[in-house]
Amino acid sequence: MTDFVHPALLFILGALPIPFLNGSIRKAYLLLIPALAILAVLTMQSGSYGATRFIGQDILIAKVDKLSVVFAAVFTIMALIGMIYALHLRRAGQHVAAFVYVGSALGVVFAGDYLTLFLFWESMAFASAYLVFAQRSGPAIRAGFRYLMVHVSGGVVLLGGVMLHGLTTGSLLFGPIEGGMGVAAYLILAGFMLNAAVPPLNAWLTDAYPEATVTGAVFMSAFTTKTAVYVLARAFPGTELLVWLGTAMALYGVIYAVLENDCRRLLAYHIISQVGYMVAGIGIGTELAVNGATGHAFAHILYKALLFMGAGAVIYVTGRRKLTELGGLYRTMPLTVALYMIGAFAISAFPFYSGFVTKSMVVAAAGQDHRAWVVLALTMASSGTFLHTGLKLPYYMFFGKDQGLAAPEPPRNMLVAMAIAAILCIAIGVFPQPLYALLPHPVDFEPYTGVHVTESLGLLMFTALGFVLFLRALDPENTISIDTDWFYRKGARHFMWFAEKPLARYEKAVSDVSETVALPLLHRMARAGLRIDLNGVDAVVNGVARAILNGGGVLRRLQTGVVTHYALAMIAGVIAATAVFAVVWR
Repeated sequence: MTDFVHPALLFILGALPIPFLNGSIRKAYLLLIPALAILAVLTMQSGSYGATRFIGQDILIAKVDKLSVVFAAVFTIMALIGMIYALHLRRAGQHVAAFVYVGSALGVVFAGDYLTLFLFWESMAFASAYLVFAQRSGPAIRAGFRYLMVHVSGGVVLLGGVMLHGLTTGSLLFGPIEGGMGVAAYLILAGFMLNAAVPPLNAWLTDAYPEATVTGAVFMSAFTTKTAVYVLARAFPGTELLVWLGTAMALYGVIYAVLENDCRRLLAYHIISQVGYMVAGIGIGTELAVNGATGHAFAHILYKALLFMGAGAVIYVTGRRKLTELGGLYRTMPLTVALYMIGAFAISAFPFYSGFVTKSMVVAAAGQDHRAWVVLALTMASSGTFLHTGLKLPYYMFFGKDQGLAAPEPPRNMLVAMAIAAILCIAIGVFPQPLYALLPHPVDFEPYTGVHVTESLGLLMFTALGFVLFLRALDPENTISIDTDWFYRKGARHFMWFAEKPLARYEKAVSDVSETVALPLLHRMARAGLRIDLNGVDAVVNGVARAILNGGGVLRRLQTGVVTHYALAMIAGVIAATAVFAVVWR
């Protein structure tokens, strides 16, 4: 690997010195590592690197091709923007977690085998969870634990699928799943879909992202779901199930966004909606569709980060995140408003913004594949996106009823990061060819046709008219939306009742019997030096041993001291396991 610098190592190893750096040196270092990673990605050559053998399997640390490079490019660019946005933070913990998070995502993107992928996959989950815990509030800590619970469970499902896949095919190399959708393929698909937030496996996203730190939510909006889009594009292109799941996602996120009052939770639901376009494109599986899914992931990372940065700036200076508590900020935060609106136009697919030249590729691919219902559903979702992200949220957050907050602009580094993302959103929309050149297949698509521009503007203007006419009906309400996380929240509550009531009482009864009857009896037997006659048991045990060892070995008679030690060890093990279980779940 002498001619290849793995960008994941730049971030993961680069995280180690961060706690020991301070002031300007730390800030320069935080920007240097992403800059070096961008350079490494843009200069790397296609090929396989780090091939070796482990536990009898071929391991490939890095596989470089156009699909991995385009995701790695936007990941490293986003890492630089995110670090600029977070420069004002004094605590090193969030910077370390962000570096490990980004490095793990890059490790997944370049992984050439399932074992490497799985290790980076789990590292990504734990590093991102810290960005939720770092908020240090009660709701954030609870959301962080739920986030870990869901992702660890998904990791177990993924690992089970990987093991079955290895046993079936004899190889752990990562690539398109061939030979039909067996149990292993469905388990792997389920593990990937969980990270993509495909309903009903989506509630972890809208539960955790709003509770993360202001800067942490920006990073989380960029990497986990898009890493899942990458692995789906790598392993499951053309899977019909993904077409319908992705289309349902696009509508699901938009519908739930209608109900939201929390600005970051509303944006989180639109992550689900926009990732739905990508999942549907991968399911369609044509070259245009996969290009559209990949290009839209690239654009989405930038404009969604810009939206989260804008909402985060408001939270940073006001301490409020509910739309019913915000309003009138346009007077004191004009730069934030302008930069946020660029992101809103991009996600809404306005002409000359990035979403217009990428989202339309997926819709066009669905049309070419004669999927009229998919085209209709994705078009409806696009209208809903503009309604809530481009109209409702900025109206009630920046305009609307003045709450008298008089909040200033956020720190300069946050504005600079937002400006960079905004410039990229416009640049991609105006000059899409550099992005098209990065996509995995040759691009033969022209977004700026008279029909396409006219249709898009007509849809957007009609949506704006509807917003004006039904403004009162769209007023946010201070309510809580119930999503699929309700099931495991309620289930966990019942489980805790079971652990604290019946199970705890059972443990206490066993402990009382052990302390008052079993242990004193065993101690008296040990002091008296009595032997237990177990001739009948010995005969059975010896017979089993001979059957297993083909007659080899003769078991000696068990001594009372040995029985005592085993009994004590078993009782202590039960008590210790029960205690650990109770502590962990408390």
